[in-house]
Amino acid sequence: MAVTKVRPPPARRGPPGQPDIRYTPDEEKYQARAKRRLETENLSKELPSGFPAQLESSLVWEGSTLGESFDWNYKLTAEDISEIEAALKHFKSLNLPLGFISQETFPLPNLHRTLRGISHEVHHGHGFTVVRGVPVDAHTREENVIIYAGLSSHVAPMRGRQDNQYNGEPADVVLAHIKDLSGIVDGSKIGAPAYTTDKQVFHTDAGDVIALFALETSAEGGESYLASSWRVYNELAATRPDLIGTLAEPWDFDEFGKDGRTYTSRPLLHFQPATETTPERLIIQYARRGFTGYWGLPRSVDIPPITEAQAEALDALHFLADKHAVSLGFQKGDIQYANNLSIFHARGGFKDSETQKRHLIRLWLRDPENAWETPQALDDRWARLHEGVTPEKQVFPLEPTIRSASRGHDNEKKLE
Repeated sequence: MAVTKVRPPPARRGPPGQPDIRYTPDEEKYQARAKRRLETENLSKELPSGFPAQLESSLVWEGSTLGESFDWNYKLTAEDISEIEAALKHFKSLNLPLGFISQETFPLPNLHRTLRGISHEVHHGHGFTVVRGVPVDAHTREENVIIYAGLSSHVAPMRGRQDNQYNGEPADVVLAHIKDLSGIVDGSKIGAPAYTTDKQVFHTDAGDVIALFALETSAEGGESYLASSWRVYNELAATRPDLIGTLAEPWDFDEFGKDGRTYTSRPLLHFQPATETTPERLIIQYARRGFTGYWGLPRSVDIPPITEAQAEALDALHFLADKHAVSLGFQKGDIQYANNLSIFHARGGFKDSETQKRHLIRLWLRDPENAWETPQALDDRWARLHEGVTPEKQVFPLEPTIRSASRGHDNEKKLE
C-alpha cells in the first residue's frame, strides 16, 4: 500500500534577532546580505592572526578538473571479492557480536595494503576515495553490514558513537541509516534532512573520517557531491578575509537539548601551523542545521541568535563549496571514505519509487596511525564520539531509525 508523504511542518522562528536564513540556502538573499554588509559595515581586510593567505596542498582541488589528475575510484577485483567472502565466512564462524569486527576478525591479507593506502589518501592526499563494486544483492542486510564494517576496519579501525540509545535503552550505536522516512514518520518528529528526500547542503559530520555505503540508490536524483574546504578557504581568504575572521570566532551551536545541553560555543574554523613532523592544516566542522534548524528542530528560542555576519558566512561556505564541487556518480555497492576535517559533502534532492529507494549506511571512523591532531575546541565532541566505546557495547541497527539527536522535539512549548 502506498504511503502518503508527510509535508514538513511550517517553519517556526528561532530566537529573537535571528537573521532571515533557513536551512535551504537562498542565493538571492545571500547576495543581498553580502551587498548590504559591504556597503554599510567597516569590514576587516585582514586575516585573523596566524591564518595563511593561501593553502597549498593536494587537499586544495577544483571539482571541474580534479578527474584529469586524480582517479578517486578503487574497483574491487574478482580476487578482492573472493578475499572479502572468505573474511565474511571467517567472521561468521566466530559467532561474535558485530562490535568485534576488526582487522583480525575480518582478515584481508592482500586487500589490507590497498585499504591502508586509502587511509593514507584520505588523510594525506586529496581527502577521499570511493571503493566500488561490493556485491550488495548477494548478501543479507547483516552480511552487508559485516562486510562494510570489516572493510572499514582496515581503513580506520576506530568506530565512533553516533547515538547513545537504541530502542529506548542506553547503547553505543555506531551505525546510522540515511533513508527517507518522511512517508512513515510525522514531519514534526524529523529534525535532519538525512531522513527526507530534501537536498542536503554542504556540511561536515562529526569525527575524522565519514564512510557512506550505498545499499541502494534513488530512482531519480540524490547525487553525492564533495568539495575541498581548503579551496573554499583560499577563495574567501583572497576576497573576504572578514568572513575567515567570522568563521574563526566562537559560534553558538544549538544542541537541541541533547544530554541536557542548550548550546555549546566553539569556532567553525581551526588552523594548525606546520610543525617538524606535520604540515599546516585547516580544519572545519559544522552542520548548517545547528544554526538554522530543520523541520521538527527549529533553532531553539532560548539561545543566542546567530549574527548577520554568521548568516553570510554560512551561505558563503555552501555556495563556494557548490561552485568547486565534484560529483561522485555514487552507485549501489559503493563505499565513500572522506576526510571529515577537510572535505564538505552534500546530496541532491531525490525521488524514490516503490521498487527503488535510496538507502545509505554510515560509519564515523578514526585511524590512530594517520589521524590529525584534534583541535582543543573539539576535544569534548570527540570524547562523546569515542570515549568508552568498546566491542561489547557497540550496536549496529539493521533497520533505519531516526537518531535521537535528529528527532523533532516532543516539547512544543520550547518551540513557540
